Amino acid sequence: MTARHIDGKAHAAKLRATVADHVARLKQENGITPGLAVVLVGDDPASGVYVRSKGRQTVEAGMNSFEHRLDARASEAELLALIGRLNDDPGVHGILVQLPLPDHLNEALVINAIDPAKDVDGFHISNAGLLATGQKSMVPCTPLGCLMLLRDHHPGALAGMEAVVIGRSNIVGKPMAQLLLGESCTVTIAHSRTRSLPEVVRRADIVVAAVGRAEMVPGDWIKEGATVIDVGINRIERDGRKVLVGDVEFASASERAGAITPVPGGVGPMTIACLLANTVTACCRANGLPEPEDLTM
Repeated sequence: MTARHIDGKAHAAKLRATVADHVARLKQENGITPGLAVVLVGDDPASGVYVRSKGRQTVEAGMNSFEHRLDARASEAELLALIGRLNDDPGVHGILVQLPLPDHLNEALVINAIDPAKDVDGFHISNAGLLATGQKSMVPCTPLGCLMLLRDHHPGALAGMEAVVIGRSNIVGKPMAQLLLGESCTVTIAHSRTRSLPEVVRRADIVVAAVGRAEMVPGDWIKEGATVIDVGINRIERDGRKVLVGDVEFASASERAGAITPVPGGVGPMTIACLLANTVTACCRANGLPEPEDLTM
């Protein structure tokens, strides 16, 4: 078997086009332009690349982009004061604080200072609790993108499937498990200390790998015909050059899986596209307008 490659770039482009259509309609029919504010503390090169990409795609979708950069030595009080101003700004519908933060800043405190209604990353404790209890929330972008890819590949057919999520982070693993439970999958959260991990993974019709270890999951862990969603982005050296690989050993897994996301070009592009979708959803909620069904769960 040779797995079908799930093209995250194509899915993300389609989602961004849908977002742009909704933004144009909001402008024309309601005189409202969704606004996304991104806050970057420090000058981490990778974070800078992500922030620039987010800003560019926000503008391309027709939304207002607000970028705030603080020095790496900025105090917690400075950052919290900025978040407070953004919370109070009616032109800002989504707020994202780029992670990781410098070590002297309390990440949980900062995330939970964001108005939950503007928390388009879906990391606020209120949104996490709402998602866990099956209520309307802002859904973290990467798990939401994974779910969209799975729904597209298995239209109407996720119910009853056995899913294994490898990784238990608050950003991907836990919310991904909640989303799959919401689809009536039978869900196991596994991790690096799970006993008999290969046997656990081999049961799965759906494998979501989000553990952050390069090629940790070899092909012989994958059930024949399973769908593999690889969230990992790991930079390693191979044949004398730096390359990006996922948490799954792509070549060997492709021989057993029915479908698989490549790295790069799989889940990554969906994350920013879902950020834009969440911003439109937040804008509609803030203005008492119907939420676009094709941008949400």
